[in-house]
Amino acid sequence: MTTASGVRAYRRVLLKLSGEALMGSDAYGINREVLARVAAEIKSVVAAGVQLAVVIGGGNIFRGIAPSAQGMDRASADYMGMLATVMNSLALQDALEKQGVPVRVQSALRIDQVVEPYVRRRAIRHLEQGRVMIFAAGTGNPFFTTDTAATLRGAEIGADVVLKATKVDGVYDRDPVKHADARRYETISYGEVLEKRLGVMDAASIALCRDQNLPVRVFSIHQPGNLLRVCQGENIGTLVKGD
Repeated sequence: MTTASGVRAYRRVLLKLSGEALMGSDAYGINREVLARVAAEIKSVVAAGVQLAVVIGGGNIFRGIAPSAQGMDRASADYMGMLATVMNSLALQDALEKQGVPVRVQSALRIDQVVEPYVRRRAIRHLEQGRVMIFAAGTGNPFFTTDTAATLRGAEIGADVVLKATKVDGVYDRDPVKHADARRYETISYGEVLEKRLGVMDAASIALCRDQNLPVRVFSIHQPGNLLRVCQGENIGTLVKGD
């Protein structure tokens, strides 16, 4: 891993995008301008020689724990959320292909007429051949978030880091929207995140990162060029790592 300007710091990364990140200023769904911008950011990272995989949430369309799912069977609602991530994944695939980026989507749920099934060795081969991998449908199981799916897939493919792209520029000791004096951490341990319940990712995903010694970099996706700068080793956002 190097940090010289213009040189990739990571060989392989797992990018976690929330579904809400694709909405832009819209109240629902996918904003095409935002989608194109995210695709351009990914293209710049691939051009720098980084192998990149993506996990996208489905909260812009449907989420199993959202108010709209209240009263539904939780497992059924979670499966609907997984299908929402497939829709987002297909949209990102289309946006990347329009910019000339080779890409494959693999789903934890079998939808063979639409996308490939998730096969770990095949996914790694795609990455080695320079294709962006998009992992859809979470883990394929209800009661697990896409944060957990991102950590799981990152560990499986041997990613150097999980990049959590959010609306804020890192991890704070309290909500920076409500508290002007909130302090941003440059680095923080897995244990502190769990102990202080900072909400970086759900507890299961942070615990898995800790067990696999897989660092997490939390940064803002809304600042143009941030994704490439992170992959080049710039100290942007917050790094979650071991003690």
